[in-house]
Amino acid sequence: MTEHPTSHETRQAAPPAAASATPHRGLPEPAPFGTAAGPRSSPGQPAPPGCGPAAPRPAGAAEMSAAAPRGDDSAYAADGGPRHAAGHGPAGGGPDDGLEGRGEEPGAGRPRSRTDGPPVVPPPAAPYGVPVESGARGGEPERAGGREAPPARSAHPAQTAESAEVLAARQAGGDRLRFIGAAPRRIARGIDLDEIVLGLCRATVPTFADAILVYLRDPLPVGDERPTGPVVLRLRRTDRIPEEPDTNGGRLPMLPAQPDLSPAMGGSAAELSEVLPGGPLAEVLRGVRPLFGEAQAARAALPELLGPLTHLPTGHRVVLAPLRGRRRVIGAAVFLRRPDRPAFEADDLLVAAQLATHTALGVDKAVLYGREAYIADALQRTMLPDSLPQPTGVRLASRYLPAAETARVGGDWYDAIPLPGSRVALVVGDVMGHSMTSAAIMGQLRTTAQTLAGLDLPPQEVLHHLDEQAQRLGSDRMATCLYAVYDPVAHRIMVANAGHPPPVMLHRGGRAEVLRVPPGAPIGVGGVDFEAVELDAPAGATLVLYTDGLVESRIRDVWTGIEQLRERLTETARLTGPNPPPLEPLCDEVLDMLGPGDRDDDIALLAARFDGIAPSDVAYWYLDPKAQTAGQARRLARRALSRWGLEELTDQLELLVSEVVTNAVRYAERPITLRLLRTDVLRCEVGDDVPQLPRLRQARPSDEGGRGLYLVNRMARRWGATRLSTGKVVWFELSMPFGGAQEGAL
Repeated sequence: MTEHPTSHETRQAAPPAAASATPHRGLPEPAPFGTAAGPRSSPGQPAPPGCGPAAPRPAGAAEMSAAAPRGDDSAYAADGGPRHAAGHGPAGGGPDDGLEGRGEEPGAGRPRSRTDGPPVVPPPAAPYGVPVESGARGGEPERAGGREAPPARSAHPAQTAESAEVLAARQAGGDRLRFIGAAPRRIARGIDLDEIVLGLCRATVPTFADAILVYLRDPLPVGDERPTGPVVLRLRRTDRIPEEPDTNGGRLPMLPAQPDLSPAMGGSAAELSEVLPGGPLAEVLRGVRPLFGEAQAARAALPELLGPLTHLPTGHRVVLAPLRGRRRVIGAAVFLRRPDRPAFEADDLLVAAQLATHTALGVDKAVLYGREAYIADALQRTMLPDSLPQPTGVRLASRYLPAAETARVGGDWYDAIPLPGSRVALVVGDVMGHSMTSAAIMGQLRTTAQTLAGLDLPPQEVLHHLDEQAQRLGSDRMATCLYAVYDPVAHRIMVANAGHPPPVMLHRGGRAEVLRVPPGAPIGVGGVDFEAVELDAPAGATLVLYTDGLVESRIRDVWTGIEQLRERLTETARLTGPNPPPLEPLCDEVLDMLGPGDRDDDIALLAARFDGIAPSDVAYWYLDPKAQTAGQARRLARRALSRWGLEELTDQLELLVSEVVTNAVRYAERPITLRLLRTDVLRCEVGDDVPQLPRLRQARPSDEGGRGLYLVNRMARRWGATRLSTGKVVWFELSMPFGGAQEGAL
């Protein structure tokens, strides 16, 4: 809409319409961004020199079009003044308020005479809010749109004269726009809480303020959680310009760079501040709008926040900005300028509101991300074993590495499951993908594998049932798995593979061998058979099970990675000579083979050192289920203890063996087995063909039986019962007496 002059003086000073329509020779020169636009131009659109309006504009119109963002004319009223929504004035604008120009252009609305020279252009201003030495930017040509501005030409009579003060105000408005465009981007780069707060400090000091203090709630609320207890603000971080003398001989007040506080601002800034309900600080935080430190509400709130001993600069050199997240106030920021610096202006409150809003929203996102990361870590810890068991005749070590910090869960897992007869099942698997869904499927498959291992099924049968379980979970649930059972008495290992990378055996002499195991199809394919092979597991050898994330990446194929793993194991074993390398350092050495580009998938690693049980430490018998079998078992156990020099355990062992064997003879139809193992403990195992497991119960005084397991539970170190495919095994352990272990015991 074209504006028309209203005053009598303006109408007389206006040139004829024909004069304003006189064409210029040559093409019009584009004016730099921010110059006054004609009455038919949109706000913020440059006007070519020499083509001034036929009717002059009211005072202040030029600077409003220069300071407002392009295409945004909703912030201005029809009379040329700034338009404010309800509750969003210049002194307390909300986080969504934009920047507005402030100066008035003297002489706007008066046509420039033909004798007027070109407008006075002052040297470019210093960075926003921070003065620099004279001549720091002088002599640089002013550019518009990335090109040098054309030289000034003679002004058209319709153009108005612009003073140096107006251009300085216009430059300040442009600096604010550039700052408010760059600062949120720097704050948004952070992904965690410390990075976001650091981004606010680095974006603010020294461009906007000389010092800053950032307070956040402790603890920070997460999502929709309603915090309980009083609201406490903790000083999270401070930053300042390095101390240097000024022209008056004064120095910048000392501010701590970290939350561990030192004397600040002439006193001691409080690290913890409790927000009193209904107090001045609570009222300011509830109001959300930034305030000058000289405001009455801020003067009462700042001592409660910073402490009564903190002395702040006077004048408009302190801004208190509440930090409001999506649902509630989560903190506050205090911006300070030294007395020798320019004071904050009214438009700087809008800048502080923008900084506070972006910071608060970033903190909200960081807290939610931290909670998700915590849940992912807890889920992964729950899916994987907290600690590995310590079965007889084998030592274990493991490692797990996620694919990246942003993907803390995955589908890789490992497990070690003790089995009857001092055997142990070693499992490693990999579900496709590394997400929460993959971790959930991995947890179900791992639980299924533990249940199947407890039934003492052969490895190929375990993989067959895992394949059926994966098909029940979904048609696209794919996984690889390697299942091995180690027998320390027979020094043998049985392995079955379902599409998994083959294991590597490191022998005692330092030779690393890739075991030849039929690969099989992955779990979830369905309709395929799995094959198990039995291999030697000599004492001192180390079996290394791993997932494909260790040997496969974008820069190498899986077989190249397996060969590199074999070479790394050989080199590590060479360092320790004839003795096998310790398991924990061995796992670290294996993971060190990963390069910078090798972390495409999560990694699970399980290493098992086979110690075995010497034949001289094993006693094994078959006994017929007769009434005299219990006495025979006592005599055999007594002879074994005498041979091993463990006569101190004779009475205790005879009593427990008699109770367990008597219970087996009562129900068994086939010969029962009795086995004694001497390791760091004395282990006794009794097997029969009855699948029902015994249960511990409290016998009544009138009962003739039911006290055998009660005695075992009271006298044994540990005991248990395991169901087998051919029956069950009941076992118990007795602690070895001091000095009772023989040299042959491993």
